[in-house]
Amino acid sequence: MGAFKAVVIEKGEDGQRVGLTTFDEADLMEGDVTVRVTHSSLNYKDGLAITGKLPVVRRFPMIPGIDFAGVVEQSSHPGWKPGDAVVLNGWGTGETHLGAYAQKSRVKGDWLVALPANFTPHQAMAIGTAGYTAMLSVLALEHHGLASERGPVLVTGAAGGVGSVAIALLAASGWQVIASTGRPAEAEYLRGLGAAEIIDRAELSKPAKPLARERWAAAIDTVGGATLANVLSMTRHGGAVAACGNAGGMDLPASVAPFILRGIALLGIDSVMTPLPLRREAWNRLARDLDPGKLAAMTTTIGLEDVIAKAPEILSGQTRGRVVVAIQ
Repeated sequence: MGAFKAVVIEKGEDGQRVGLTTFDEADLMEGDVTVRVTHSSLNYKDGLAITGKLPVVRRFPMIPGIDFAGVVEQSSHPGWKPGDAVVLNGWGTGETHLGAYAQKSRVKGDWLVALPANFTPHQAMAIGTAGYTAMLSVLALEHHGLASERGPVLVTGAAGGVGSVAIALLAASGWQVIASTGRPAEAEYLRGLGAAEIIDRAELSKPAKPLARERWAAAIDTVGGATLANVLSMTRHGGAVAACGNAGGMDLPASVAPFILRGIALLGIDSVMTPLPLRREAWNRLARDLDPGKLAAMTTTIGLEDVIAKAPEILSGQTRGRVVVAIQ
C-alpha cells in the first residue's frame, strides 16, 4: 500500500473544501485494476466539481478528475496486466468514484481502453474527455449519414476543448467548418485548426425563431440553451446537430418546427457511459485522424499542484483548447 499525492474535495458545515493532500492507497475504492496515473486533463466538468458551481460530486471525500492516462500496476482483470498503458474517460470517476487527480487510481478493468500505440500519455490527455467527446460527436454525424458534401458544419464554443478538437477533426475530413466563439482574439488560432469562417456567438445567443435561414448542414454544439435552439433553427433540411455540452445552460427554449418541418435530428452525446466498442472506435479514429501538430498547438500543461487555481478559469472561458495535468 502506501500514500500518494491527490487533490481531495471534502464537504463540511461551511461548504466544500478542496486541497492538495496525501491520500492512502488503502482508502481507494473497489476495482480490479490499480493504475499509476501519469497524466490527466482539465475539463469543464472538472472545473464545476472543484469550484462546486454545480453538484457534480456525489460523494465525499472525492478525488476529482474525470479522465487519466497511466500504467497498470496491479490487476486481477483478465484483460489487463502490469505494465499495460491505458486510458480512462468517464464512468463516474471524479463524481461517484475516486478520480484522476492523484498518483494512483483503482477502477474496474472494463472501464479502461488501451492507449493507442501512436499516442504518448501526454497526447492522450491533450485529447482527454473533451477531445474524445468531440470524436463521438463527429462519429454521430457520420453514423447519421452526413458528410462534407452536404454543406458546412458549425462548431459552437469553438475555442474550448471540445470545439478545438472538433474543428481539427472536421477540417481533416474535408468539412467547411464555421466556428462560433465569443472571443474574437482567437480567430487566428481557430483558423490554424482548420476553421474556414468565424462568427460571433452573439448571433446565436438571442431568443430563437421557430425557423430561421438555413445556414449549415450539421453542427456540434457544446453550449446548449438559446444557442442550441438557434443552431437547430438554422440547420438545413435533413441535417443533424450533435449536442454534447451545457456551458450556456441546461434548458432548451426551442420549437418543434426544425424537427417536423425540416427533418432535423438532435443527436445526444453521452461520453460518460459510452459502451466499450464505441469508445474503442473513437480512440482508433483519433489516432488515425487527429494531426499531432494541431493537437500540440491547442495544448498547455500544468502540474497537479496548479489544477485547483486553474479550475475557475475554464468556467469563465479563460482557457484555450486543452489543458493537460501532469501528475508526476
